[in-house]
Amino acid sequence: MKQVVIVAPQFPPCNLTAGHRCRYFATHLPKFGWQVKVLTVEPSYYEEKLDYELEALLQPDLEIIRTKALSTRPLRLVGDIGIRTFWWHYQALCQLAKQQKPDLIYIPIPSNYSALLGILLYRQFGIPYAIDYIDPWVNTWPGCEVVFSKAWFAYNLSKFLEPIALQSVSLITAVAPGYYEGALKRYPWLDSVECVAMPYGVEATEFEYLDHHPRPPYLFAPDDGNFHIIYAGAMLPKAYSTLEALFQALCLLKKSQPELAQKLKFHFVGTGKDPSDSEGFNIKPWAEKYQLLDMVTEYPARIPYLDVLNHLKNAHAVLIVGSPERHYTPSKIFQAVLSYRPVIALLHKDSTAVSILKQVNTGTVVGFDEQRTVDLCVEEIAQALERVIKLTYSTKDINWDAFYAYSTEAMAEKLAHAFNLVIDHKQ
Repeated sequence: MKQVVIVAPQFPPCNLTAGHRCRYFATHLPKFGWQVKVLTVEPSYYEEKLDYELEALLQPDLEIIRTKALSTRPLRLVGDIGIRTFWWHYQALCQLAKQQKPDLIYIPIPSNYSALLGILLYRQFGIPYAIDYIDPWVNTWPGCEVVFSKAWFAYNLSKFLEPIALQSVSLITAVAPGYYEGALKRYPWLDSVECVAMPYGVEATEFEYLDHHPRPPYLFAPDDGNFHIIYAGAMLPKAYSTLEALFQALCLLKKSQPELAQKLKFHFVGTGKDPSDSEGFNIKPWAEKYQLLDMVTEYPARIPYLDVLNHLKNAHAVLIVGSPERHYTPSKIFQAVLSYRPVIALLHKDSTAVSILKQVNTGTVVGFDEQRTVDLCVEEIAQALERVIKLTYSTKDINWDAFYAYSTEAMAEKLAHAFNLVIDHKQ
């Protein structure tokens, strides 16, 4: 069996999206001929609130190597976990290379800085490496145009470091093609590099775990006569135009159908400025602006992952708020479908998530683009909300055969095939 080391500074009990993707691959890759070792960090070095129940979802025989990192206590010199673990991860990889020489090193980003470990190990030991773009590396985040700002430094540093990390890469993977297409345009030498897009995928065993470990929801009462709609996850910096369009649609419903609107209750969970700050509101100021505090509630801090899934199960519908970027492919669409609740998705029409939701046949999608921008879709969003409230939702209508193609097992099989191509090429 071939061996791959997944470099995952964010890994359970850390409750971040990158860790979940690594967990999925670590679970299923052995079925397709790849033994997995996960290189991560001791939990005491995480700044985020830890979720130890996530460890119950890991394979019992999974080999996990946990290293030290630069601590943020008592003095926080550096926050990025990839920088703080870099030296210890480099040492651990060198030791593995000398003792076992793994066939491949797989590095999901973020943290982007961990990607530099690949080129270092390749130059020193000749071990091929692959990089997985969970997010684009070089990206124009709000504020990066302000010279000498934190965002400006991060943006310019990304332009300097990305080509170094990709210099000898053997494989590039991503959540969707748009996540690595920018890199392909910037660096001509990547024309010969294999590139594979794999969505996050859906892991049914997570909901099966909840079936065996039931717990009541604590953010709302499902049987209080209201229609509860939940959005769970970070708020994208570029998605506030979509949020505004949603709130304008709610204002429209309040005027045209006040009785129906009165039953609508939106819950935004984990959308705050900081995952551990229960007062770092991002959504609440917008709800105040549109006078929607009777309909919209924000819980800024991140709650445990399995509790998120449990609230999806107990809501009446699941909301997805996308950005104007066509490459954005939210991982939450898969959990939304498996929650057996209708999905209301506000996305760029070319997002791969749109085609997935249409193939699976669940919920309602409002698509926008550069010509028909989201602010022109307010009435359509209001109509979509009305339809979801009034429809009789049945999971029998879901195309489960199409959905399996997006399972985490299917994604791992696709990844294993790509790994095999790298090894065959090397030989």
